[in-house]
Amino acid sequence: MKVLRHKIELLTGLLLQEMTMAGLHELRFTEEKPLLRGQDTELVSWEMALALASCEHDIETPYGLLHVVIRGSPKGNRPAILTYHDVGLNHKLCFNTFFNYEDMQEITKHFVVCHVDAPGQQAGASQFPQGYQYPSMDQLAAMLPSVVQHFGFKYVIGIGVGAGAYVLAKFALIFPDLVEGLVLMNIDPNGKGWIDWAAAKLSGLTSTLPDTVLSHLFSQEELVNNTELVQSYRQQIGSVVNQFNLQLFLNMYNSRRDLDINRPGTVPNAKTLRCPVMLVVGDNAPAEEGVKRRPPKLTRTFSLQMADSGGLPQVTQPGKLTEAFKYFLQGMGYMPSASMTRLARSRTASLTSASSVDGARPRACTHSESTEAMGQINHTMEVSC
Repeated sequence: MKVLRHKIELLTGLLLQEMTMAGLHELRFTEEKPLLRGQDTELVSWEMALALASCEHDIETPYGLLHVVIRGSPKGNRPAILTYHDVGLNHKLCFNTFFNYEDMQEITKHFVVCHVDAPGQQAGASQFPQGYQYPSMDQLAAMLPSVVQHFGFKYVIGIGVGAGAYVLAKFALIFPDLVEGLVLMNIDPNGKGWIDWAAAKLSGLTSTLPDTVLSHLFSQEELVNNTELVQSYRQQIGSVVNQFNLQLFLNMYNSRRDLDINRPGTVPNAKTLRCPVMLVVGDNAPAEEGVKRRPPKLTRTFSLQMADSGGLPQVTQPGKLTEAFKYFLQGMGYMPSASMTRLARSRTASLTSASSVDGARPRACTHSESTEAMGQINHTMEVSC
């Protein structure tokens, strides 16, 4: 009996110990969360905080579902920063380096960030069925008001790269009252001609899909010299993004039409971007010539040509791009006290309005000015850095 009683006491003790340890694990788990809100916030890395603060959504639109990731919460009446990635990428591959950059935290603490993935391009996306009709570039732009309405944003500041820049420019043309400003990186405003179309078809027959995408993202010089970066993106493009869905997106982008932007009064029913625009291009980017050939009909334009940045300036030069973005936001009247270093500035055209790009801009300029008045404003500044 004594032996049996001893075994029962031993088993009971072990059981109580396991229950106590389990309780401690639960206590540790529940006590970790306040670190994000309390005085020990600095103990949590930016990457962890951003990951925990991100919320994923699938938004219903007239042309299908859109995968959207929200970082942060709306800040009063301030616009949201809305991003759109390039072909072959998704919001993580395109923008993580930029938005995780230390100096960008000074910006993101003032704005909610809305990352949009093109249909079927997010990590883990299901493959579209055979015969699926991918949305046109106009339809991709027409999906965005559903996102703005879903989250209750009044307007947005768009940041787009390549195909994403084209979509956001279309969005601003069709829905100007929803766009406060645009940062367009490596945008080609022109549709492909017959020669370009034939070359793309031939490339599709002789090259793999990742190689075709890489030739869109990087110049030939980058493909030869920047082996480590190119290899990294080759691997991620081939493994993270669904290849069938990617081919549909690429085909639709290659069939795009000219943006057809004209200065008001030059042609009947002229279309123009009424918001401030920052054009960014790497000095060795494949889209450099396309950006340089942009119609000189954009008003309120700030052009930035970045040295040593190539086709992905937000990845290779996040510091310079962050500083330029701060300057752009200050020109719109936001973040007047943001810390900045000196950019090498070169004004290539004088301002024809009494107000300066550097000064605070009344928000009404974007949404309520007449197109005639906007046609008379030609703010242009080119920056090399």
